[in-house]
Amino acid sequence: MTCDFIDLANEGVQGLQPYQPGKPIEELQRELGLSDVVKLASNENPLGPPASALAAYREAAGQLHLYPDAGGFELKAQLSAALGVEAAQLTLGNGSNDVLDLLARVFLDSDSSAVFSQYAFIVYPIAVQAAGAKAIVTPAKDWGHDLDAMAAAIDDRTRLVFIANPNNPTGTWLSESAVRAFMAKVPENVVVVLDEAYCEYLNEPAYPDSIAMLADYPNLVVTRTFSKAFGLAGLRVGYAISHPDIADLLNRVRAPFNVSVPALAAATAAYRDAEYLQRSRELNAAGMAQLEKGLVALGLQYIASVGNFIAVEMPAAAMPYYQALLKKGVIVRPVGVYGMPNHLRISIGLESENQRCLNALQEVLSEA
Repeated sequence: MTCDFIDLANEGVQGLQPYQPGKPIEELQRELGLSDVVKLASNENPLGPPASALAAYREAAGQLHLYPDAGGFELKAQLSAALGVEAAQLTLGNGSNDVLDLLARVFLDSDSSAVFSQYAFIVYPIAVQAAGAKAIVTPAKDWGHDLDAMAAAIDDRTRLVFIANPNNPTGTWLSESAVRAFMAKVPENVVVVLDEAYCEYLNEPAYPDSIAMLADYPNLVVTRTFSKAFGLAGLRVGYAISHPDIADLLNRVRAPFNVSVPALAAATAAYRDAEYLQRSRELNAAGMAQLEKGLVALGLQYIASVGNFIAVEMPAAAMPYYQALLKKGVIVRPVGVYGMPNHLRISIGLESENQRCLNALQEVLSEA
């Protein structure tokens, strides 16, 4: 008789479903026989990788027979110089998702809880449940985080609070004054994770200087990624900035060599490439304006976003519209798993890709 292996897993893992990413282009091509497909589903950078990162990647290819620098010396040196932090405050991850999971593994267990918001990044509940901890989900406010509700939800068992700023999938954001007011209410034995995966796209004077805030709040952890504005989603590089004692704990459970040789090289080069980052920001701002204008013309409501995506409310349940868009070779992201069954999240693409999406939306709306 075959063993029922699910019974061997811990209780938290037993109740999980695998993370569902955006549909790959190749999968849609296989399913529908399409050759011309636009993917605006996964908040990827439509510019492609920086030329500087590609050059560093190719040079590093000659070292693929060697293990990576487990400490990520060069990348940490680049980050510490640019951010004004010590290398001992940095933890590198296989994408920021990896770092978020490390935080859950370090601080959570079956006797603890974590607080996060309704409509927040789906990785938070996955990491919390996998650790066997209790998830405390607070109602959103205007599609974003209600920090007063989150502060009130912290209990004696709470060890972690996750805050996405900007938030995915809604694109909402929090000011420095709001975050500081929240931190003043948080007990010092509760670690607050400020997930800033999309921070490079913002041009808001009130956006938090989270790095400076670390000196005031030792229990604050900031996570960032190279997957979005730096165009390296396929290489999976992220990092956390924290108090050195927290970084030490994270590094105790971090897998050895969790960032590859070419990924370290490409990320180091990309972080120096100010011209590419500026192009990313400009393209995103123009694309956002294009989509907003087009959505208004189509009579569709959307959530104002500062990320590289926009959540659009469809006239009814979003899945039929999603399926109809797939048939037209346009991949977007349904977000029913976030509790938003009537919304589609559309990533910002090139001007031609954005227009194709708008044209396809117009067609499916008229066909509905």
